Amino acid sequence: MRKIIHIDMDAFYASIEQRDHEEFRGKPLAVGFSGERGVVAAASYEARKFGVHSAMSSKQAIQRCPNLIFTSARFEIYRSVSKQIRNIFFQYTDLVEPLSFDEAFLDVTNSLKNKEFARDIAKEIKDKIFKETGLTASAGISFNKFLAKIASDYNKPDGLFIITPQKAEKFVENLRIENFFGIGKKTAEKMHQLGINTGWDLKQKSEEELIKLFGKQGSVYYLNARAIDNREVNPNRIRKSVGSENTLMEDTNSLPKLCSELDSICRDVLQRMNKISFKGRTVILKIKYSDFKVISKSKTITSFITDFPLLYKIALELLYTVNIDKKIRLIGISIKNSKSELMEDMQKNFQLKIPFKDF
Repeated sequence: MRKIIHIDMDAFYASIEQRDHEEFRGKPLAVGFSGERGVVAAASYEARKFGVHSAMSSKQAIQRCPNLIFTSARFEIYRSVSKQIRNIFFQYTDLVEPLSFDEAFLDVTNSLKNKEFARDIAKEIKDKIFKETGLTASAGISFNKFLAKIASDYNKPDGLFIITPQKAEKFVENLRIENFFGIGKKTAEKMHQLGINTGWDLKQKSEEELIKLFGKQGSVYYLNARAIDNREVNPNRIRKSVGSENTLMEDTNSLPKLCSELDSICRDVLQRMNKISFKGRTVILKIKYSDFKVISKSKTITSFITDFPLLYKIALELLYTVNIDKKIRLIGISIKNSKSELMEDMQKNFQLKIPFKDF
């Protein structure tokens, strides 16, 4: 049986700011922009007590916590600390699957440290992270990714929680549906309307029913309700998209202003792509109107997008297909790849004589 650890840093961005700025310690802090159109990128635990959380508008955050302190994000610092933490992970296993700057799955079934118990490995990793970065992490331990992810949220901050095979199914039966890894707010609302409030409720539905209600994801929900997740920790997980978006200072339907925003966003996307050697052929334009309605337009071309003029040209073409009679609140661009695109490119570059198996 596998031994999976999910490490999740505690309030990562905000904790780094509190570590580096003594005046922020012990106070409600938000990383982000405090202006009228600002959004909270991260919140300290002191701020979370007031109901402040990431993706909340800054205006609403200040209403909930009048003494909230805002500070700008420093992504280069966060990236550097994330690299420190990842280096610690690789001391224990080669099977590390990062999900973001601040969390990752580790398969320690055959640990490089020859430690028998995943609990000991998780505790040692947490201690090393604190010693080297001054930051706390929470660890979830179980025999699959689904359960390990849930476990890491259970005793935050600075937590360590284990879901054993003997207790797993009962644990999931008692779990609120919104606490399932992979079930978002809208899906949870739909499930509540169907009388599915807990793992036990979900378990009463057949796989056929769930597929009919939720598409192919229904099969995943069927297995998860039984504490089953057969996914392996994948250290070579392929990134599917790179993007950037901007909430405008004022809602606008001015085409020149929107074109100017696209110019800046496309340059940012291309910079991110180059930094991680990302390739893709599909451009997606995202628009959020002033009434918060979101639409997207996309275009796929035959070659990889590698330069700014081509990306900006496609972005403008997509913008011209959008109705701008209504004012726009947010605009974004992302580049998407597909498994088949990557396989074609690999086969072309390396002249492989055998077909790729599924990633």
